[in-house]
Amino acid sequence: MKVAINKCYGGFGLSMEGWLYYAKLKGITLYPVTDKRGNDGSLNFNKFEYVKEGDRPFLVHYLTKPLLDDGSYAKDSYFSTDDIERTDPFLIQTIEELGAKADGSCAELEIVEIPNDISWHIEEYDGIEWIAEDHRTWE
Repeated sequence: MKVAINKCYGGFGLSMEGWLYYAKLKGITLYPVTDKRGNDGSLNFNKFEYVKEGDRPFLVHYLTKPLLDDGSYAKDSYFSTDDIERTDPFLIQTIEELGAKADGSCAELEIVEIPNDISWHIEEYDGIEWIAEDHRTWE
């Protein structure tokens, strides 16, 4: 079985190119948005705007529905890496086909192969992840 993990400090995440490639494979539409800035450059964390072609903002959010008229989003439309199983075949394909272009700004994604017949979970330290076999513990 193939599992996607992050191999550097930071945390698991896809680049914008990775997100859009994944969405295309999955057959879903994602709307990349970023926090809207005021005239003074300050961020408004309640209003958003679409990411324009060529823009590379540090923080991009992904929605499954367009922004609302007031620049906010429907709470049920927020899409994150928590919504993707690490064994999702489209995620695996995205990472394998895009390579380093799939890596988020604080990620170095890798595919690890583990036996199909074990129970496992992902462990991490400061964003660096590894696969651990489930076992019993008592305290």
